[in-house]
Amino acid sequence: MARKLLPLLLFALLLSGAARAQSDDAAYCAELSNLYRRYLGNVGERQFPDAAAAHAMNQCQKGNYAEGIPVLEKKLRDARFTLPKRS
Repeated sequence: MARKLLPLLLFALLLSGAARAQSDDAAYCAELSNLYRRYLGNVGERQFPDAAAAHAMNQCQKGNYAEGIPVLEKKLRDARFTLPKRS
């Protein structure tokens, strides 16, 4: 009986860990997006919006954190921002 239960328990633990990681990525991506919008997203009269950052923020909203996070991290680092702690 215990041998049958062990794989189910391991599977449940893996799923909960994956869900928590995705939730952490969602919060981190949202925080990066907010920082970018607040400090770098304002477009002056002669500046063009950053299409790569806009695409990255859009990816975060769609749940594609793996594509959005690295771009926003790079944009913020290049602008000499300290990145927030990642959970």
